[in-house]
Amino acid sequence: MSDPIQTPKFQTRLPLLLAATLAIGMIIGQQLPHYDKNLSLRSKYGISDGPLDEVLRYVESKYVDSVDIDPLRKQAIDHLLEGLDPHSVYISREELKAVEEDMNGEFEGVGIEFIVLDDTIQVVAPLSGGPAETAGILAGDKIVTINDTVIAGINIENGKIYDKLRGPKGSKVKVGIKRGMETTLRQFEVARDIIPVKSVDASYMMDGQIGYIRVAQFNDNTYQEFMQSLTPMVEEKGMKNLILDLRGNPGGYLEEATEMLSQVFPDGKLLVYTQGRGGQRKDYKSNGRARFDIQNIAVLIDEGSASASEIVAGAIQDWDRGWVIGRRSFGKGLVQEQYPLSNGGALRLTVSRYYTPSGRCIQKDYKNDHDYDHEADRRLKNGELNNAAKIKQADSTQYFTGKGRIVFGGGGITPDIFIPLDTSYASPYFSSLRALIPQFVSRWKEQSDRSKWPSTLQDFMSFQVPDNVVEELVSYAEKEGTQRNNVELAKSKTELQLQLKARLGKILFGDEAFYRIINDDDPSVEKAVQILKNGQWVK
Repeated sequence: MSDPIQTPKFQTRLPLLLAATLAIGMIIGQQLPHYDKNLSLRSKYGISDGPLDEVLRYVESKYVDSVDIDPLRKQAIDHLLEGLDPHSVYISREELKAVEEDMNGEFEGVGIEFIVLDDTIQVVAPLSGGPAETAGILAGDKIVTINDTVIAGINIENGKIYDKLRGPKGSKVKVGIKRGMETTLRQFEVARDIIPVKSVDASYMMDGQIGYIRVAQFNDNTYQEFMQSLTPMVEEKGMKNLILDLRGNPGGYLEEATEMLSQVFPDGKLLVYTQGRGGQRKDYKSNGRARFDIQNIAVLIDEGSASASEIVAGAIQDWDRGWVIGRRSFGKGLVQEQYPLSNGGALRLTVSRYYTPSGRCIQKDYKNDHDYDHEADRRLKNGELNNAAKIKQADSTQYFTGKGRIVFGGGGITPDIFIPLDTSYASPYFSSLRALIPQFVSRWKEQSDRSKWPSTLQDFMSFQVPDNVVEELVSYAEKEGTQRNNVELAKSKTELQLQLKARLGKILFGDEAFYRIINDDDPSVEKAVQILKNGQWVK
């Protein structure tokens, strides 16, 4: 009887065998329609279990040590996909639920924003109109028990908190709340409901004619939320010009971006096109259903703006429809489709590239880039975030806008007007203090006399954070292990006061207050307002 195979040659061939088998499956998978959960590779193509399944069964039953097969399978898949592009990924069943909730624009739960402060969950704010607010839970409440199980003081992870508070619509969860200085817990029974995941963070009028809308991502509800924000500003407040803030927006659904663009372009205008395997091209054009006459537009982008955000900025720039302001965008020009897998997970596979109206593909290089996901750090080190002259596009091909201006592809959208990143106050010490601001401000609010603060957002805008509060933040940070640095503190004191004020404003008056305060001293926003008022190019 021969010995079991244990040779190095076999160990070398095993990953190749796994990869080859998976590659065959993916080639077939590329032919599947988007999100068709009724299709089965096995039923359509008559495929039986292949070598991958056989190998995994042998490992599970015969290997010298007991092996958890699921992680091994995931490692094999991840290793294969690493050889394609950074955006083709395997999503496990557990991860898929969170991804779908995020992109579907809703989840089922109680509807609170919280932080964990001293091992205790503290409510930052109940979501407006949500089950927690309806039940009577308030900002500042501390959650001590969930379904009679003590969860305070045990250093519980955020993921486990979500698991306990989320659940099917209509199901109920019992929450024990400590409010203020009360010594007994208040008991609330909250009926879970569908909670929207907002993609529009804030919208408000900057002045009599200029409106501001910040879009955080492009999910299923983005266009609807955009129109809900836009409509009252135009119909009730006379908005004519728009600042669209896409900074830090990682993208999402292409269709939501093109629906939004249709509000600022005439019917039939090419907005973007995709081209996949074999050169097959699909055009996306404006639909002619623009409800309002928006005159001038400024789009704000930065190194965190990607994918659908770049589609919006690229169309605005290529047709000279408005001004793109900020710093070079991330550079993601690949389009993915998602295919369900039999184990409950999904394969997100790149199937085409997208191109701006002038023909630019703005995808940055990934085949020779081992630091793909840390682009912002690289740009900071090479000086690009502070100096427009250091922007380097990988593609030197010249493309032309509608008015004949030269633009480039191969690595993001380069803005029409560059705004350098202010690093004058940045330091590891500042970053440590800023990370503690949410917890600190929650304490500050709880221990302060609320009657001394302005009662309206308009009055709060002129409120100044006292110097002694910054000192209290520094002392709080020292207790948390951050050693005081007087030199760095002096550099960042003004910015810390702004961040403290914005966070307090968010707690007292909501997200709009946060962005009003932050934008009040934002160079990109200031430049956009200046340009929109002048209606012409300003250098």
